[in-house]
Amino acid sequence: MSEDNIKPLIQEVIKSSMKKGEKEKTTTLRMAISEIQREEIDKRSDLSDREVIAILQRMIKQRKDSSNQFRSAGREELSLKEEREIETLSEFLPEQLSEDEIKEIVFNSIKSLNAKTPQDIGKIMGSLKLDLQGKADMSLVSKLVKENLTK
Repeated sequence: MSEDNIKPLIQEVIKSSMKKGEKEKTTTLRMAISEIQREEIDKRSDLSDREVIAILQRMIKQRKDSSNQFRSAGREELSLKEEREIETLSEFLPEQLSEDEIKEIVFNSIKSLNAKTPQDIGKIMGSLKLDLQGKADMSLVSKLVKENLTK
């Protein structure tokens, strides 16, 4: 997904899904737009695509957590609904890096910043966040950084 004006793109997909009668998709995307607009009101300005991506990632993370909780409680139908919402929201994120690509970037960052101890985790994460935000699951990045620095 390209990074030019994600919010209007979401609004267009809402119109299209309404015409097609895709109620669940319409509802999910309306929640996303409402979250984006709430954030814009709080900031008193339009959000950049990077900020919209951060909101979508936060919504996806919430749904992953909910899906896991529903699954562990034996509520498979609710878990599947959350997963469908994740798929819908993921359509608007940039292409995600593979785990191998993330491992390589983490390794190179640790090497270039000469990090050796767990005290360096914050420094590494700060530099990686700028490069990987929106392109990778930051919880996976954090896990990989910790694994590399606690060997």
